[in-house]
Amino acid sequence: MTKAVDTRYTQERELSWLKFNERVLEEATDESVPLFERLKFAAIFTSNLDEFFMIRVGSIYDMTLSRQAHVDSKSGLTPTEQLQAVCRAVPPLYKRRDKTFAQLETRLRSCNICSLGVEELDVKGRKQVERWFRDYVAPVLSPMVVDAHHPFPHLPSKALTVALSLRREGQSCFGLVPIPRALPPFLRLEERGVRYVLTEQVVLFYAETLFDTYEVESKCVVAVTRNADISPEDEDYDVGEDFRVHMQKVLKKRARLSPVRLEIQGEAGQALTGFLCRRLELSPAQVFSSRAPLALGYVYALETLLPPETVAALCYPKYTPQWPRELVKGEPLIPQILRRDVLLYYPFHAMEPFLKLVKEAAADPAVLSIKITIYRLSSTAKLVEYLAAAAENGKDVTVLMELRARFDEQNNIAWAERLEEAGCTVLYGFEGYKVHSKICLITRRERSHIQYITQIGTGNYNEKTARLYTDFCLMTAQSAVGADAASFFQNMATSNLEGTYHHLLAAPSSLKPRLLEKMEEEIAKARQGIPAHIFIKVNSVTDRQLIDKLAEASQAGVEVVMNVRGICCLRPGVSGLTDHIRIFSVVGRFLEHPRVFAFGTGEDASMYIGSADFMTRNTERRVEIACPVLDPAIRRQIAHYITLLCTDNAKARLLGPDGSYSPIPRPEAAPVLDAQATMMAEAVTQAQEAAAHPPVSQERRRGLLERLLARLK
Repeated sequence: MTKAVDTRYTQERELSWLKFNERVLEEATDESVPLFERLKFAAIFTSNLDEFFMIRVGSIYDMTLSRQAHVDSKSGLTPTEQLQAVCRAVPPLYKRRDKTFAQLETRLRSCNICSLGVEELDVKGRKQVERWFRDYVAPVLSPMVVDAHHPFPHLPSKALTVALSLRREGQSCFGLVPIPRALPPFLRLEERGVRYVLTEQVVLFYAETLFDTYEVESKCVVAVTRNADISPEDEDYDVGEDFRVHMQKVLKKRARLSPVRLEIQGEAGQALTGFLCRRLELSPAQVFSSRAPLALGYVYALETLLPPETVAALCYPKYTPQWPRELVKGEPLIPQILRRDVLLYYPFHAMEPFLKLVKEAAADPAVLSIKITIYRLSSTAKLVEYLAAAAENGKDVTVLMELRARFDEQNNIAWAERLEEAGCTVLYGFEGYKVHSKICLITRRERSHIQYITQIGTGNYNEKTARLYTDFCLMTAQSAVGADAASFFQNMATSNLEGTYHHLLAAPSSLKPRLLEKMEEEIAKARQGIPAHIFIKVNSVTDRQLIDKLAEASQAGVEVVMNVRGICCLRPGVSGLTDHIRIFSVVGRFLEHPRVFAFGTGEDASMYIGSADFMTRNTERRVEIACPVLDPAIRRQIAHYITLLCTDNAKARLLGPDGSYSPIPRPEAAPVLDAQATMMAEAVTQAQEAAAHPPVSQERRRGLLERLLARLK
């Protein structure tokens, strides 16, 4: 008999995620957000929804095919019931997105940024589009008729296709015109301003000319979304097979997985819709109509066409990540970090100091080795150059490269090959466990003893996303942390996932047990009448064991504050169960990404930063690292950032007991506080103050001391 699931203070994770994405869409309607940035938020909402169907809906779809009975531990729903709930919840989001997108396009037209239909063009514009279609588009198209003699083709995931219902000599059939990805997403018209026609609309308009012997009864643009939830660690592969080769096979397989969604833009008609559903084996509930374009990635290309005055009026003011005031710019970083811990907070601070640290280590004669775990890198990566240089300089460089970072696999395969060519030792993780930790260890021999510099991050070593995501990067020379890091890398090299550490918390072995212990300590305090407090900042909360322990803490009287960006299966404020839990989400200019765990109050509080969310996959099926923040100055720095986030009344939204989000109540006299905007301003001010009053460098100190000693002599 299936065990009953307690859902009194939990909710289904996919519906929670959809509520989060609805929050993203809210930014597209926020009048305080610059107009073109609002269009980008509509595009982000759309790409988020694409990935949601590829990954999460794809995963649930797989579970519906399993013969094993499964009931979700947070909602009590079966996979089939979860799919049905998602399919009911999504159509209203499409309607809201379509309405928002139409309003934004109308307002952008007044700024001379116009997406035009072919039928709207004047004679000059129509001739330009007609020439472009005839000379550049039509030659690369492959129109096809699908009937008894012509099989239905494979439609790649999210590729745009024009679909047509056709008739000839009293016989009905259907036509498809796949739009090659090699074509640009739009044609810019030869007029002032940014006026353009989307490529799929051009093909749709001229589709009749491609089937000139048929009568076109209806036509539309369609896109199929396919299941992309391949978990390579669950795939069978031969022992000893090169893991890179296996991953390349997995990537090829991904493109042909089962459809989970059909999107239609335009008037398809019942016959055409029914035909597509039958061929793709989709139910009507998996078909979604859209008035907005089905692919909005072109919005980012549009931004590059905007003149400077338009950018100034319609986009966020440009922000340059700052050099942190704690480091003297222009001086070697290794001596500075050996003297004191340093915290970078991306993107308010630049990633440059960390990259410069690795570059210095590559050339430092005292450095013996550099070891690092890598999950995602940008397509161009200085970090790889510096690691390769270190290996070429004779350093022992070990890179634990995770090849299964979803959608970045091909990129990581290429970087792994580059590192191996340079002489680095590249390890590929473990069967069944992704390596998601962000840790780098530099080992030096100074005179007769060993020195460690350890870097712990909450985000990837990705130079592009470090400008878009908020993340912590802690660089410390504390020997206790370095010794744990050295043990960690030794354990990784010997496939030991059960290693013990004095300071670091490591999943899958010690992270969750230690977090539960820290929560239990706060529960014990509360029961004794001692002030008890828990603060958690993560991206997602789905781990049932951690959820139940947080509810237990609330029931004991522990004050729990949680900043959860996205999925949160824990419902706060449920009477008698989670009354002492406050959960809020911040969606703003930058993607909130750090993970922070703090237990207790005042100077005695324990504080950790790390790479793990409160998800079972992170706590039990991934290699993760959390590091204690020991330096008092760094603790104060992080506490200040937490305080700003907790008092944000501009971009923060409170999660209610019913799973919905609502704005933070703000008294009329209270000033508006946007935490991210405040952090940007603070970083700029601190950098300006440091430039105006630079600290005395070590070289200058030595020079002053030498002159003073000379005078005394």
